Amino acid sequence: MWSPYKRRIKRDLDRWQSMGWVSGESRAAILADVEASGREFGLAPALGVIASILFGFAAISFVAAHWQEMPRLGRLMLLLATIWSGYGAAGWLNTRGLAQFADAAILFAVGMFGASIMLISQMYNIGGDPADGVLMWWIGALFAGIALRSNPALALAMILVCLWSFFETSQRHAVHWAFLIGWFMVTAAFIWQRWQPGFHLSALTLAAFVVSLGYQLDDGHQHDLVVLIGVIAAGAAVALEKFRPDVDAALGHFASPSFAYALAVALAGLFALQFFETPPLGKLIALAAVALILILAGIAYALSTGNRGALWIGYIGFSAEILTLYGVTIGTILGTSLFFLIAAMIVSLLAYVALRLARQSASTGRPA
Repeated sequence: MWSPYKRRIKRDLDRWQSMGWVSGESRAAILADVEASGREFGLAPALGVIASILFGFAAISFVAAHWQEMPRLGRLMLLLATIWSGYGAAGWLNTRGLAQFADAAILFAVGMFGASIMLISQMYNIGGDPADGVLMWWIGALFAGIALRSNPALALAMILVCLWSFFETSQRHAVHWAFLIGWFMVTAAFIWQRWQPGFHLSALTLAAFVVSLGYQLDDGHQHDLVVLIGVIAAGAAVALEKFRPDVDAALGHFASPSFAYALAVALAGLFALQFFETPPLGKLIALAAVALILILAGIAYALSTGNRGALWIGYIGFSAEILTLYGVTIGTILGTSLFFLIAAMIVSLLAYVALRLARQSASTGRPA
């Protein structure tokens, strides 16, 4: 769990307790749950992770420099020694109460495991598919992350799943549906760990995969499918947040960020339909109207629920839509004056909606 969140919730609990809204027992229970929900990630652990990466590169460079001078058995023993030295250091650091630095040692061991796969393949002239080596690597990283409850190892596993899928897609020039299996396994581990940054990493990679479908299916002409998936996912997130808040709370309040990522997917699909498919002007205007309506709806919902992520995606999407639409329509029936008049009317409508929501939240006492 990020330390700013912990500091903020502690301040809020102190204020709520002073106002009589939260009892001392409830405050202690909430803080205990927050402490159990994840490890704090500060500057020192971050530097530890960077150091483990540098140690990994140093070890790989040393082994590579002396690779030809060593017998095969010596090479294998050296590789195994580097891997288990990382796990041994992790165990020692855990016994000293330095769990964050133990994560860095685990990351070093997992990195050396991947290097060992490549070096052993080279040593025995195993001419396999590079994607298979990455497959073994991310499975090992996943097992290490689950067995040792290491969030950095799980994050590396997700990155390797993406790399594995990239290799497979590049070689076969087709959608790599097996990516979803690896994605689901790592995401399930993130949920089990209750690691919020891991969920964002999972959502980001899944959103990128869905957007890529528009460029791979039907010779790159399936962006409407991307829009449909994004809209359905956004609707599901809204329904979960509004009608089943108990389920959303049990899942770690994932509905709010899910809506933001789903909105980004839908807008990415609409953007491609408008400006990559080169539709006729009439269809372009219709698609632009749909995109602006979706953006306004997303911003309005984000304002009403305090969803900052979705709000920023809406603002960025609106800016990109207006600027790109202006660029492709200048000199046509949408002249400069008319274009900016329409844009001004849309922004005025947006400001009016925001004002109404602010007044409504002030009258009900709920944050907008």
